[in-house]
Amino acid sequence: MTGERRALVVVDVQRDFCEGGSLAVAGGSAVAADVAELVTTHGDTYAEIVATADWHGDPGSHWSATPDYVDTWPVHCAAGSEGADFHPDLAPAMGQVDEVFRKGRSAAAYSGFEGVSDDGESLASWLRGRSVDAVDCVGIATDHCVRATALDAARAGFATRVLLSLTAGVAAETTAAALDELRAAGVELVGAPRLP
Repeated sequence: MTGERRALVVVDVQRDFCEGGSLAVAGGSAVAADVAELVTTHGDTYAEIVATADWHGDPGSHWSATPDYVDTWPVHCAAGSEGADFHPDLAPAMGQVDEVFRKGRSAAAYSGFEGVSDDGESLASWLRGRSVDAVDCVGIATDHCVRATALDAARAGFATRVLLSLTAGVAAETTAAALDELRAAGVELVGAPRLP
């Protein structure tokens, strides 16, 4: 599309979602390094670059000592904790990130579009304010927060792609279901997924 302004949305590349974290996704650390490489080598092809982050204070039943891994999860990404920090391998990219949107302070939140900047602005409002009309989503996890973020982006009217080689999924079955749902919603899937 002529004149398209595309943003890169880096979803939840945080310590707790990578190997060694409390809710680790296989391949998460590799995603952190590969996203950093994309940003440092091709970041100038994007009009804006943003990151989302789980940032839980008291998310209620989202955390559980006996999680079902569907609606309830182990404690993760507690606000201000080391686990909520962006993965260290993402560090080379962070200087080019224009804004961070934190989500889930007092409830479950999967989509980056549920997050707000430090100024309280939503992701959709922020992107529209910069005339962005298309987004590429990357990050963790393909079948949860990347899925939810991409679906919300498409619902909000952004031309949406998921760069599958820069995502990691929790499980093969749920990742396959997420990809079917994304296709049905008109999200463009680019490349081959990293299989859990």
